[in-house]
Formats: sequence, C-alpha cells, structure tokens
Amino acid sequence: MKIGVISLGCAKNLVDTENVLGMLKQADQELVTSYDDAEAIIVNTCGFIESAKVESINTILDVADLKQKNLKKLIVMGCLAKRYKPQLEKEMPEVDRFISVDEYDQLGTILTQELGVRIANQYGHTPRLLSGKPWMAYLQISDGCDNRCSYCAIPYIRGNLRSTPEADVLAEAKRLVSIGVKEITLVAQDCSRYGYDFDHKLHLTELLKKLDEVEGIRWIRMLYLYPDEIPDGLIETIRDSRHILPYFDIPTQSGSDHVLHAMRRKTNRAKIIALTELIRKELPNASLRTTLISGFPGETLEDQQETLDLVKHVRYNHLGVFTFSKEDGTPAYDMNDDVVPEEKERRRKEIMMVQEKIAEEMLQNQLGTIAEVLVEGQNPLTHMYTGRSYAFAPDGVDGCVMFHGLKEHKPGEFVNVRFTKTSGQNLIGEEIQEEQ
Repeated sequence: MKIGVISLGCAKNLVDTENVLGMLKQADQELVTSYDDAEAIIVNTCGFIESAKVESINTILDVADLKQKNLKKLIVMGCLAKRYKPQLEKEMPEVDRFISVDEYDQLGTILTQELGVRIANQYGHTPRLLSGKPWMAYLQISDGCDNRCSYCAIPYIRGNLRSTPEADVLAEAKRLVSIGVKEITLVAQDCSRYGYDFDHKLHLTELLKKLDEVEGIRWIRMLYLYPDEIPDGLIETIRDSRHILPYFDIPTQSGSDHVLHAMRRKTNRAKIIALTELIRKELPNASLRTTLISGFPGETLEDQQETLDLVKHVRYNHLGVFTFSKEDGTPAYDMNDDVVPEEKERRRKEIMMVQEKIAEEMLQNQLGTIAEVLVEGQNPLTHMYTGRSYAFAPDGVDGCVMFHGLKEHKPGEFVNVRFTKTSGQNLIGEEIQEEQ
C-alpha cells in the first residue's frame, strides 16, 4: 500500500512519527512523499497551543480533499487526537480513524484494521526510520511530565513522567551511530527529571556520562531542562565531557516571582539568576536558550519590566516568546485572562526587541573565535557552506553558520571555522586549515 505520513509539532512528536515509519517499513509498505499518489495518509498532530491546533486542523482538512482523488484512508494520531477525540470524530467524518497517544501500544492492530494490511504491534520496539538529516537524530529519553504548570496541557495529554530505561537509551544511541548519526539530541518534556519515576532520584547525569562513552557520537545536546531541578553535577559533567555540548535550553517563562507563582513553576527569579550565573562561570562559552510567555493572566506592567530586567541580566544567546493562550483542561483556563491580545503582542515584541540587541552583541563577541561546524548544505548561488556550531540547535530557530570552504565538503562533515561577520541571527566565517 502507498502510505504518506505527515508529522506536525515538536521533536518528541517527530520521534513518534519515525516509530510509525519504522513499523510501516518493516511491514513492507511503500512510503511516499507525494501525497497525490498516496492511498493512505497518517497525520501526526500537535495539540499543545492554539496555533498548533489550528495548523493540525487545517492540515487534516487539506489532506481530506485528496479523498476526491486517490486517497482511500485518512488516519489522524497524536496530541490533538488525544485531547479532542470524541469531538473530532463527530465533526470530521472524513477521517477514518483518530488514534490517541494512549493507544500507541495497540497501534499495529489499529493500522491493520484500518489499512487492511498486516502491521505488527511493535510500536517503539521496531527500529524507527529517520525522516530528517541522516547525520542527526532526536533521542527521546522520557515521555509525560509531573510538573503541572498551570498553563500547560502536556500532563493531561501525555500523562505522568515515564522515563525510558537507561539500557534502552544506550542501545538506541548505539544503533543511531551505527547508521551514520553524528549528533544526538536528547528530548523530553523535562530532561532534568529523567529517571525520577524509577526511584525518586534524578539520573540524568549518570545517563549523560554513559552516553559520552558511546563510540562514534560526535555531539550530544539536550533540549528542555527545567530550572527548578537541575541535577547535581550536571554542569560539571558537561564541562568535563568529550561530546556533550555546552548548550542549555532552559524554559523560564517569566522573570517575575508573582507570575512564576501563578504559573505554578517550582522556581523563582533568584534561582534562575543563580543557575545561569553558575553556568556562565563554569562554562563561559555556554549557549543559553529560553522561552517566555507574555501576557499571562494577572501579569502587570511591573511584572513585564521584571522579565525585561531578567533578560538583560542573563543575556540569553537565544530566546523565544509566546503570547499566552487559554488551554482547556488547565488551571490557567479558568483564570481571568485580563491582558488583551494587542497588549500581549506588544509585550512580546518589547521583549524580542531587547533580545535582538543582546543576541547581536553575543554574536559579535564570537568574531575572531574558531569553532567546529557541522556542515549541512551549500548555497548554490554563493557556494558558501551552511551548518551549525555547538551554539545552534538543529530545529532551525537559533540561526546558522555560513562559511567559505577551502575544499569540497559533504553534509555531515565537521569543519573548523573562524567567524568574521554576522548577518541577523547567523555567523559568517572562513574555513581554517587544520594543524597537522
């Protein structure tokens, strides 16, 4: 059967999609990227925030139009299907089956019933098929979350924290290396709490030390470390490692204690400042990334100023801001959403104006320095190579490195580059000759 798969949302959703692709490949199904040719299409949806829900719905409707051509089956899975399954089944009859995230252990059986081809019930136990760049892969170390932040629907969609056993994480890392992966990015709703569900202790540092010993891994980075529970020894482990990158993605959400309390975050402004200062002290070249929410219910202009002051003090390398949106099922849904949309957007832009100046200054500080760059492509017009240093995550939001090469390079190679200029979020440089 000719089957197309569409993945929406975050890196964790992409891992789910790649598990489905692995199941379909093992079942000898034909995977197609031209959806006009597909006899069946599976859409893996995101339902985290309003904009993601709109994108998911629009994608489903666009795919449903293909039923007027060759498409016989439309299947929708993922977070949106989990949150709104009864409602969607009623309002979207053109979808043949909605599959919730808590049905994944029966995914093979469900797909067999819907598609009429035999697919083994081996979700998560069949080698996943990477769908992106072959030199990098995401590796999910846990699912679910215990934090219960007042604005977040993830625990209600994905459930409580469930960490992947260490042996399974290491086995997957070795498998990825064996098929040519050089950069592994660990993802979870909260990487810092890895293993807490095993014995009420944090085990991320232990896991990282063992991953650092896996032969063939060149870069290891993590996404989503929460500031309230950074495991003991984590910063030192990264500092002393061979392959773990000094890249810290630490969502802070606000710089105001008043707002952090309303968000049910387990940290405060002083702890955030102390943590980031410690990172800068131990790892002066660390790249810090964070996300913020503007216009949370009850947020005042004074709270906004405290957030601006925090951004100026910490000087994040990379920062993103989302305007608050009410998510049903969360405690914040019932709060008085007293910041009007126009003011939320004004505050978002105000933060980003401050951040853009800081980010430009941080990039300027890198001029004249040399860094290892992972080559990812070449501009056909300028013939400059594009890639990333340790300071840029693979999801594209941080920017990239562009450089002139001394010789031809293939994607997935590593090159030493001296940075000479900046362009927006990007660094421009020249390849330097490696010392013999």
